[in-house]
Amino acid sequence: MFRSVVNLLCRRVCADSFLCKHSRYCTKAPQLNTTQPIKSVNVMDKSLFLLPNNQRFVELDSSQAFENLTKQEKLYAHYLSQSAWNGGLIVLMQTSPESPKIFSLLHRIFTGEPIEDLKASSIKSGVTEDDFQAFLVYAGGVFANSGNYKGFGDTKFIPNLSKDSFNLIIKSSKAYDSDRNHITTLWEQVEKPIYSIASRLSSLGLADKGVTTYFSSNCTEEDSNLVNEWMKTKLFEAYICRTFKTTSDDGLPLYTIHLASVESSPKTGLTMEKEKYKNAYFQVTRGDYSPLLRLASDNLAKAIEYGANDNEKNMLRHYVNSFNEGDLNEHKEGSRYWIKDKGPIIETYQGFIETYRDPSGQRGEFEGFVAMVNKEMSKKFGDLVDGAERFIKLLPWGQDLEKDTFLRPDFTSLDVLTFSGSGIPAGINIPNYDEIRQNEGFKNVSLGNVIPAAYKESVIPFLNDQDKQLLEKYRVAAFEVQVGLHELLGHGSGKLLRQNADGTFNFDKDQVKNPLTGKNIESWYTEGETYDSKFTTLGSAFEECRAEAVGLYLSLDAEILKVFGYEGTEAEDVTYVNWLSLLWNGAAKATEMFQPTTDTWLQAHARARFVLMRLLELEGNGLLTVTETEPGKNLLLTLQRDRIATDGKRIIGDFLVKLQTIKATGDFVAGEQLFQKYSRLEQPWNRWRDIVLLHKQPRNIFVQPNTFVKGDDVELKRYPPTAEGMISSWVERFPDAKVDTILEELADADSKYFGDLQKIAATN
Repeated sequence: MFRSVVNLLCRRVCADSFLCKHSRYCTKAPQLNTTQPIKSVNVMDKSLFLLPNNQRFVELDSSQAFENLTKQEKLYAHYLSQSAWNGGLIVLMQTSPESPKIFSLLHRIFTGEPIEDLKASSIKSGVTEDDFQAFLVYAGGVFANSGNYKGFGDTKFIPNLSKDSFNLIIKSSKAYDSDRNHITTLWEQVEKPIYSIASRLSSLGLADKGVTTYFSSNCTEEDSNLVNEWMKTKLFEAYICRTFKTTSDDGLPLYTIHLASVESSPKTGLTMEKEKYKNAYFQVTRGDYSPLLRLASDNLAKAIEYGANDNEKNMLRHYVNSFNEGDLNEHKEGSRYWIKDKGPIIETYQGFIETYRDPSGQRGEFEGFVAMVNKEMSKKFGDLVDGAERFIKLLPWGQDLEKDTFLRPDFTSLDVLTFSGSGIPAGINIPNYDEIRQNEGFKNVSLGNVIPAAYKESVIPFLNDQDKQLLEKYRVAAFEVQVGLHELLGHGSGKLLRQNADGTFNFDKDQVKNPLTGKNIESWYTEGETYDSKFTTLGSAFEECRAEAVGLYLSLDAEILKVFGYEGTEAEDVTYVNWLSLLWNGAAKATEMFQPTTDTWLQAHARARFVLMRLLELEGNGLLTVTETEPGKNLLLTLQRDRIATDGKRIIGDFLVKLQTIKATGDFVAGEQLFQKYSRLEQPWNRWRDIVLLHKQPRNIFVQPNTFVKGDDVELKRYPPTAEGMISSWVERFPDAKVDTILEELADADSKYFGDLQKIAATN
């Protein structure tokens, strides 16, 4: 998805000030072998991990679109939303070992009494107004990010109040009075993990690089590679699984691949008994997240009754089967019906979708969205689809590396009613399954009410006044253009060269030449290989870079700008702002997502934009310059507007040929070499990262509404864009502690796989 504004081949788009999800949103970047030591702001500086008391909350308003729905459509949207919210609790389990219990502790406290009463008793106990506000902001952050790590950037955030003040608030609550032993136990279990910013606990990642629950904490990159290799031999995709490493009776490693499903019993064709491979054992079980998936599945089943057509009903039946059984093929079948459901009034997609936060880039984070069509903006995207076959021919890599047939997608602008997960994108291109995208089709959606909300009250450093004014005036318009081009013609273009199971090829092996070498094609995808399995840690950033570059390249076309309603001077301004905005983001925001202690990029879109910015800075001969105007304090980015259509287009075009050729041929080594060249933080960028952090702004947190069945109708309830409003929305979404009990039990069952992380937190 597009997780600045939008888990790829979504894939997704994210907006600059939100810098999100998916999010849907990347721990998938590999370690960089930098040749110079990184000098940076102390990564353990506590201030870098705090959400400020003036954290911005913004409303995601969909009320007008919702009120235009029929009663049947409202009921359909309601039960889909219930499924999404319940399934979205799985993300707490996918974020960190402590996230489920942090959520439970906070949720139990806030369901126990009104916020005003909790505040009064807390202040009476000696808590300051500022500390109580910090407590509310932290809770809002946990609810919004589905855990205590940021959905965009994957870095930890901690409360902006002391442990003593946090403890006082807990002990002032009615929840504590009602069940002192339980609340005390929860607090004791999460207190140290909440506050620890030990190096390994400061961001998401494998083994000594960070925290992940997609693998047990004893799994290294070598373990991940071995698991990937074994899964390839079984033609097994990893979207709906996690991997836990233990020791077998004979002392060899035992890797348990645990499938997400309601059912937990063995089943032929899905689970596998223990087998040996390369001096290790592997087995496949199911039943991961079972009680949460049951809640999601039950609500999807209720929604079927209100589906508008057979495509919607069949789609949901297959999703239900997938959730219940742990069968990825059932979700793929549901996705096929989803593609066939053209132009629905209510749009939804739910399941384990985006792979951004899996350190190995293959396991999907749960995501569910429900949205309603915006007819005016959808008309523009429809016109873009109408011209897509012409526009794709403008791309510089030639027909041999393009799909044989253009699969006309549905492309609509939607107002989001519900978006569960770790963050909300602005655009999505799904499904992510290679065989469906390449051969059957896909959908693009732009989440129209997300884009303007994401930019509210955003600050724009490092530009001159003229550029700043242009960016403020046209950034939403330019971003809508970029979302459309990024999703439809970026993620929606390009062919994967493949050898089929019968030995034939989907390209003329004797005639097609590699544009980079002029020689015959020497590498391709074989049976069982997907883009994600080939590019693993690099995949998301590489694909997002390709899609972003397509957006830059094609935004220079006057016919495309006319589709969006821009002509003449205004079209030129929108194009310039599109380039300026993306490159500014690469310079002014992206390095926030670089982790110096491990030399890793933590977010796919950030790395992609930094690569494009550095490409034009290094290869543009002054086209793009960044200078330090105040030593250690300020930077100035300058883009030569009159050279974008000539030198800029040439540089981006040549780079696109490299990106598409590498992707099409599955050449991971060449891709990694290319990205290391442009994403390595050399001087002065390793030092300028400090300046970027000085200007860092908190990203907006979206407050979403709830729906409630009242008699035979459905009502929409909105909440104020404040920390209090955010908390109230979650209390009314889950009005009792049933989900808390489920989360605690699931976390307890997993705790044996993450014991060393608890020890690290206890000693730091």
